[in-house]
Amino acid sequence: MPSPTLLRLSARAATALSAASGALLAAQRRTRRMRPVQPVLAHWQRERSTIRQGFVALALCLSVSLLAGVTLGGIAGLLDRLPGLLVLVPPVIGVRGAIFGALGARLGTGMLTGQFTLTRERRSFVGQNVEAAVTLSIANAGFLALLAWGSARALGAATISLFALAIIAMIGTLLSSVVVLAAVLTLARTAERRSWDMDAIGTPIISAIADLSTIPALVVGTLLIGHGPLDVALGLGCLLSAGAAAVAGVRNGGSAVRRITRESLPVLAYTASIGILAGTLLQARESSLSPALLVAVPPFNASCGAIGGILSARLSSQLHLGLLEPRPLPGRGAALEGSLTVLFGVVAFAGVGLLTELASTLSRFAAPSTLQLAGITLTGGLLATVILFVVGYYAATASYRFGLDPDNVSIPVVTSTMDFFGILCLLVGITLFGGG
Repeated sequence: MPSPTLLRLSARAATALSAASGALLAAQRRTRRMRPVQPVLAHWQRERSTIRQGFVALALCLSVSLLAGVTLGGIAGLLDRLPGLLVLVPPVIGVRGAIFGALGARLGTGMLTGQFTLTRERRSFVGQNVEAAVTLSIANAGFLALLAWGSARALGAATISLFALAIIAMIGTLLSSVVVLAAVLTLARTAERRSWDMDAIGTPIISAIADLSTIPALVVGTLLIGHGPLDVALGLGCLLSAGAAAVAGVRNGGSAVRRITRESLPVLAYTASIGILAGTLLQARESSLSPALLVAVPPFNASCGAIGGILSARLSSQLHLGLLEPRPLPGRGAALEGSLTVLFGVVAFAGVGLLTELASTLSRFAAPSTLQLAGITLTGGLLATVILFVVGYYAATASYRFGLDPDNVSIPVVTSTMDFFGILCLLVGITLFGGG
């Protein structure tokens, strides 16, 4: 479980940063030097509550996803015995985070627009959003298995059968979805009662829980394969169930479910495809990565997705409320949101390096030096931050311009894009600083 000390330190760091930015802002107002910094400091002062909540959420995300990284390092033998399984890990985690991150963003927007009320009514705002998330989860499990198997076959790589992959993907999806859905609803209810900013805390926490629950769930799925004809029957049933779920969602009688499904399926197909590329890239470099760097993959990618999710959720809410104009080039408001993104990035990716070293030491994994790890994660992280801001801004504004709900589009696009580019940026850091 996440360390209470780490969470307290994150909250205190946010408070100290708020005080420092306030002091700097007061000093800046007394001098003409560095005038361009004043709007940024003023924005940080206005958003100090968001910064505080965001830091705590990122600390929770990092500590939980680090456990997922240690788990990933601990199943290296299983990954060797079941070729193709590692290819499934990034897309299954990514799709889980995308589906339920978007659910959290929609619930957050519902709080701002007065639609959010927890009820068991199936056709309520919450009920239709939950139904859509479950439908999309089942539908994408089969698609992920097909993609993973097809990409391995196309590249001539060794892989277990399509039916075995379908069983693992479906079981992993169902088990992790139950955990993540319960967490999202609990988080939304708590956020409403305590007036928390769901846009600031939703995606980091959801991403962390998706990371932590998905890898063990996939491992459970592997226990059900290896039974010959039974694999074929179960795998075929999983594939047919996925197809049926997609059709049911598109033709659903609830207007919200139907709209969410129709808008999300193409985006999640992109999410799955990018995740497969990320998994393929990771598997291709697996033998050259030290155990500590394998540990760093989940928290690094979780940080990319979490920070991108915060940005996307905030931009989406501002577009819904008319506070942000969808311009071809980011305006002042978007640039100020970008400054928050950079702030979160510096803190999060520095934390990834330090926590990875700590976890590797405790787990007795071979690891690069502290400076190497810090250089790898900060360089890769800052490069990823620039990419996620560009992707996040244009995903939100383009979807809004085309009449789509940014909550359905921008978070899945950002998190999935960063699944691939996050690993790519991490590999750039490894190339520059060594340690592989």
